[in-house]
Amino acid sequence: MKRSFVITLGLSVFALLLIGFLVGAIGSEFAGRDPFLEKPQVHLPSGAIFPAEERAESMEGGNLGLMGVALTNTMLSSFLATIVLLGIFVLGARKKALIPGRFQSLVEIIIESLLNFVEGVAGKDLGRAFFPIIATIFLFVMFNSWMGLLPFYPAIGFHSESDTSHLTTIHDSSGTDTNQAADVHQETTGHGSSKIDLFRPAGTDLNMPLALAVVAFLFVEFWGFRVLGINYLSKFIRLKGFLRGPSYWFNAAIDTFVGVLEILSEVIRIVSFTFRLFGNMLAGEILILVSAFLVPFVFSVPFYGLELLVGLIQGMIFAGLTLTFASVAVLRHEDH
Repeated sequence: MKRSFVITLGLSVFALLLIGFLVGAIGSEFAGRDPFLEKPQVHLPSGAIFPAEERAESMEGGNLGLMGVALTNTMLSSFLATIVLLGIFVLGARKKALIPGRFQSLVEIIIESLLNFVEGVAGKDLGRAFFPIIATIFLFVMFNSWMGLLPFYPAIGFHSESDTSHLTTIHDSSGTDTNQAADVHQETTGHGSSKIDLFRPAGTDLNMPLALAVVAFLFVEFWGFRVLGINYLSKFIRLKGFLRGPSYWFNAAIDTFVGVLEILSEVIRIVSFTFRLFGNMLAGEILILVSAFLVPFVFSVPFYGLELLVGLIQGMIFAGLTLTFASVAVLRHEDH
């Protein structure tokens, strides 16, 4: 029975792989026909969904201005991930039992594992204080990455036919004297189709990683001031050596330079957090889209598994680094 099941499963996978190769971009290129799936489109800016005027402009390649207000597809994805997370934990805590069921046990395992991890780094007292933000960052990053793998994400969206224009130089002449002439004509040709997905993984929009990086930065600075008070500034401003006399000025200058480096490291941390998460999430989206376009169906399944792992790792890295920086921020300067 098991052997026949394995054979049937293997033949089914092989058949799907063969069909995917034939109808995908690679097989269609050999057969000289158009691919079964439309060519994937990757846009760095998020797409406006509402209002309709902003959506139409976004389809034509326009971006939201500095004061532009619109509901974007990455915002919708963030809202959806937040609702799913809230639903999971509300359902897990709604009917608490002395002998928990499977779902309650799963939620408890997640919470206890994260709490033990945070307390192991920051200690019991600070660990419980850090836990809400650290756990939120980890789960938010991971779930946003995982939900981006759902099939309906690239399937539901808006299409718009738009003209595409390019410049064609007809004539360009110049002489040896000061009089130069150039005739440049513009020619508008061709039609293109633009598409905006209703949902798009939030991590592929630079704004979401940047917002998380700013939250992590403010969290670290808040706890530094809360635990150490005004003495937290001694990590960055080190001028006491100049007050001890000329014999200490050289060491004081080195301390001042180190303080400037500490300030730069705090600011650069926002940049590194942002682009680490953004780069990994965007690369994952491109990998999935391209693999599904080249050979649909089975061929992209291993890449989905890879992206599940990447989402977990990125959540751990972002939350773990935030926890580490917060733990270091509450140490006194002489304890470093």
